[in-house]
Amino acid sequence: MSDIPDVFDGDVLGLFAERIEAQFSLGLPELAQAVQAAPHANPSATQVVRWYALLTEAQQGVETAEDALVSALETAPGDVLDDPVMELAHRVNFAVAARDGRAQVLRFLLESPVEQARIQRRFGPRVTTTLPTAVPAQPARIRGGAR
Repeated sequence: MSDIPDVFDGDVLGLFAERIEAQFSLGLPELAQAVQAAPHANPSATQVVRWYALLTEAQQGVETAEDALVSALETAPGDVLDDPVMELAHRVNFAVAARDGRAQVLRFLLESPVEQARIQRRFGPRVTTTLPTAVPAQPARIRGGAR
């Protein structure tokens, strides 16, 4: 299995940066420059750099939403949370879900090809997009029935 943890608490970006640097034997800034210079040279690296950038963006969204929620909670009167504070809490939940989704994609991209094949096999055959051919209708034969 992978050495990337399943639970994303802590420094998510740091964990992925370390894993990317180890897999490609380059620092993340150097890898990003190489991908920018020749995006078709290594499609795997291009995808990883792209999704790392998306993960970074999502992490910033989580931090912004959390800061807004903390600020609202500090000024909220009493123990009852009003609708604007609850809306901020929902925004944090959505931001975390987006961040975790992007992290899962990046995790999949960093898996070994053998692990990717195992995951793809687990889901079975793909759905076809062609319509089945129609079978011509034939009258039913009834034997021994009353005439």
